[in-house]
Parts: sequence; C-alpha cells; structure tokens
Amino acid sequence: MILESQHLTVEVLIIEDDVKIAEINRRFIEKVDGFHVVGIATDEVQAKEQLDILKPNLVLLDVYFPGSNGLDMLSYIRQHYRDTDVIMITAAKEVEAIREAVRSGAFDYIMKPLIFNRLQETLLRYMDFHNELNRLNQSGSINQSDVDRLISGAGKKDSRTDHSYLPKGIDKLTLVKIVQAISAAEHGMSAEQIAKEIGVSRSTGRRYLEHLVSSGEVFADLTYGVVGRPERVYRKKSPLDS
Repeated sequence: MILESQHLTVEVLIIEDDVKIAEINRRFIEKVDGFHVVGIATDEVQAKEQLDILKPNLVLLDVYFPGSNGLDMLSYIRQHYRDTDVIMITAAKEVEAIREAVRSGAFDYIMKPLIFNRLQETLLRYMDFHNELNRLNQSGSINQSDVDRLISGAGKKDSRTDHSYLPKGIDKLTLVKIVQAISAAEHGMSAEQIAKEIGVSRSTGRRYLEHLVSSGEVFADLTYGVVGRPERVYRKKSPLDS
C-alpha cells in the first residue's frame, strides 16, 4: 500500500473525457510533491478497467463524461474500492450535485475552471489527513483531540500554518525550522548560518530564506564582513516593521 510511510506517494487516477483538460490536471497534480498520476480514463469502461488494475489512492473525477454520470461513478468507487478517495471536479453549479457528492463521501468538490492553488490546498489537506491516520494507526490508540484534528483536517485547510501554498522544493517542516531559527536570532542570520543550524546546504538555506522574503515573513539586509564582501542577513519581521 502506498500510504504507509512518512514519505508518501499518492497515486492518482484522473477520470475526465476532455484529453486536454485531463493533461492540464495531470500537470497540476504532479506539481505538488508526493502526488503521481498513474492513469487517465476518458470514459466509463476505461475508468472501471483502470480502477481494477491500478487501485489508486485518489481519483480526480469529473461529474459529466460519456457513458456514465460522475455521481454514479463516485457511488461505484465507494462501493467497490473503499480505500480509494475521490475529489469531484465539475463545471455544473447545481446544489443537488454538490450535496450528493458530499453525501456519497467525496473528499472535496472543486468547480471548473480548475485553479491550481485551490487544487493544491485540497491535495495538501488530503496528504495531512492520511499522515495523521498513519500516525494513529502506528500509535494504536486514539482520543477525542485526535478525532477532532482528523475531522477539521479533512474539512478545511490547517489553520495552524500559513504555508498552505508551498512551491515545489519547499518542505513545510524544514520551512518551520528555519522560521523558528530566524525568530530566535536577535541580529538575524545569513544563509550559511541557517544551513549549519538546520543541517542543510547553503544553497538550500538561501532558497528557503528567499521564499520567506518573497512571502513577506522575513526581510534581508546587506552587511559587510571583514573582507568587505556584502552578505545578505535575514531577520524575522516584527509588528513594527512596515
């Protein structure tokens, strides 16, 4: 089973009758670390064949496609593939279709045109949800706070972090460590200092720091060392910084 370790790979099947849209969706999905598209089905026969052969962790399912109805396909997946989750994609704005998708157990329901950030948010929530499930399976016990965290994690983006839309190559845990190190450094830190503190290469440290600068969480100043060469020093923004 793919979803067993801390370094997860979620296998995704796309069910979409428009080949061009399916390819766009594939590229969107594979921009998010930990997700891999294993197949694309353009009709009901292909969908059922690939579900049986591939047994994906997740299906990106269009409500309307030739030979079937997406809601019927959702019901089929829930009945025959209990370990496969579904994200519904549709241009239809009927309230009843959304209600039925939620009632039938869709993880999320996203309207067309598909926006990358919205899809990424859902995929990251999905990953967090299964990380938490794996942790609980390994611990062998569960309490009310665990249940609450699972339900809130599946229903909305995690309110404990502002890093919902991380670009490829930026890991959430590493980013948090760097933010913590910068916050504790009264006079700021260089990329080299961060690299030594966190245990990453200097280029990796600089990439994360520049991401924080672009997101507005950190700012950089130029300082001059003993040899006169300028160096960027990064500091966490305070409420007094404009």
